[in-house]
Amino acid sequence: MKTLYLVRHGVAVPFGTPDIEDDARELTKRGERKLHEIGKGLRRMRIKLDAIITSPLPRAHKTAEILADELGMTSALRIDDALRADQTAITIRQWLLTCPEEHIMLVGHNPSLSALVGVLLGAGKSNLHIELRKGGIAAFSCRESDRYQLDWLARPRLIRA
Repeated sequence: MKTLYLVRHGVAVPFGTPDIEDDARELTKRGERKLHEIGKGLRRMRIKLDAIITSPLPRAHKTAEILADELGMTSALRIDDALRADQTAITIRQWLLTCPEEHIMLVGHNPSLSALVGVLLGAGKSNLHIELRKGGIAAFSCRESDRYQLDWLARPRLIRA
């Protein structure tokens, strides 16, 4: 059985901050601190992964680095342009079908990650809307090649607790 964790990047410098391009936005110190707590929460949950795959943008990449460090899985971290902020949920799902790993965590951006939750549940272009908060996580299992089941969805506060 495959497992998939979708993680939205942590709290970053706000969009539209003068002199900072969107693709260059980094996590805030508060965002980093909260992600360390989320990583510790995931470690307590005994999350096991084959790969942690992240968008190359700084806010997502740093999120993935922090979580990988807290989980003791820095060697499992890799970057893929398929998770960039400009990718659609459909595009990410198609790319996901090519991933050979059984237990993976994807770290990326909204709106594509929140939309991907609906796509994986078979909603296609319906009105199903699930919002992943910054640092939020959606966990799926997959028994067949491309049919996902939502196991849990958590706000960052719940994982930190």
